[in-house]
Amino acid sequence: MTAAAAPSHRRGTELALVLFGVAITVVAYANVGLAHDQSVPTSTLAYGLGLAALFLAAHFVVRRFAPYADPVLLPAAAALNGLGLVLIRRLDLAAADRATGNHTTVPHPAAPLQLEWTVIGVALFVGVLIVIRDHRRLEQYTYTAMVAALVLLAIPAVLPASHSAVNGARIWIRFGGFSFQPGEVAKLALIVFFAGYLVRKRELLALAGRRVAGIDLPRARDMGPLLVAWGVSLLILVRESDLGSSLLFFGIFLVILYVATQRASWLIIGLAMFVVGSLVAGHYIDHVHVRFEAWLHPFDEKIYNAPFGGSYQLAQGLFGMATGGIFGTGLGQGRPDIVPFANTDFIMSSVGEELGLAGVMAILTLYLLIVARGLRAAIGTRDAFGKLLAAGLAFGLALQVFVQVGGVTRLVPLTGLTLPFLSYGGSSLVSNWVVLALLLRISDAVRRPTAATAQPPTPDEAATMVVRR
Repeated sequence: MTAAAAPSHRRGTELALVLFGVAITVVAYANVGLAHDQSVPTSTLAYGLGLAALFLAAHFVVRRFAPYADPVLLPAAAALNGLGLVLIRRLDLAAADRATGNHTTVPHPAAPLQLEWTVIGVALFVGVLIVIRDHRRLEQYTYTAMVAALVLLAIPAVLPASHSAVNGARIWIRFGGFSFQPGEVAKLALIVFFAGYLVRKRELLALAGRRVAGIDLPRARDMGPLLVAWGVSLLILVRESDLGSSLLFFGIFLVILYVATQRASWLIIGLAMFVVGSLVAGHYIDHVHVRFEAWLHPFDEKIYNAPFGGSYQLAQGLFGMATGGIFGTGLGQGRPDIVPFANTDFIMSSVGEELGLAGVMAILTLYLLIVARGLRAAIGTRDAFGKLLAAGLAFGLALQVFVQVGGVTRLVPLTGLTLPFLSYGGSSLVSNWVVLALLLRISDAVRRPTAATAQPPTPDEAATMVVRR
């Protein structure tokens, strides 16, 4: 019998796509310089070589330690990260021009710091791939991850507001010039805990209770985990005024629970609890109430007496995207800088204004590729823990993109979540590079060929029998 051909590693495809993503970033960087100074920046070549070296290092680590991993995940993340750096630099130049025109102090640029966080994120990406050779080892730390996540979530709540509050949400650790958002790390720990816990309890949670309207509802005694997750989400919302993290954590848990049990009743009950929690929070929590009013009445000048009505930020973002049209004004040729927090919460409005609907769809397609490949890894993995872990990581990324873009486009209320890989923010960027590394590790396990089966015995061997007394 001839041995079956070994499956292709597709690392060459990954290399070509990474270089293509770097090339797009370099062209965008040059376009910003041309629009601002009417000349290509002298740092363009060095910038391109630096990014190429960074992402190629990540590629060669994948080639060495995860040779069968999906070849699309790393290039898509590299392209998003590179374009995010260009957009942040473009906004830095606009802020500097405004400060010069107003004869005020030029603010510290954010792009160099974001580049430093990119290096740290890629370094952690490399470390995760080298240290975690088998994703199933994480199941051993199920309850350790739970404790770590709860501690990380509790730290901002117990710190004084001067060290934890930004724009009304107490989700930061701030001392001097250092700031960090522990919820981003807690998100990873909670996904590990959810996956490990539900692997052990999935048979119990899958038991059917009473049948109502054609739907098998779970037994009342098994509702505990969902009620706990709902309560913790509301506690985060009440104590830390963090609508984004509350929604993200509860949504991830609900989806992992559905994947583990394959019961639609959990989704229905979870969505009902989410609606109830949202209505209660919208009426009784001031921070959430303000966001709901801004979402419902962004142009109502009677609410906040702002120049453009109920939400100056949201109104300006909508005007900017409307100005961009189909193909945008061109990089460096719009005014996205007049939108508050344009490089964090509203970076998608910057994309919509200067790259147009076409640019927005291209960015969303890159996210779709990452999420689809992550879910593909979840479907193909042979172990239950890996399936739940990959599903949680991929859906968490998808939910974060949906909530962030939905807030900018007024589909849902603003939550304060950042756009993965694109928005300014070190905590989010680093955690998403770790998410990518875990997805690549699971993908490598899925695509790796199984051990060769034993060859069938020859006729002589088949006729030989061993008898033990």
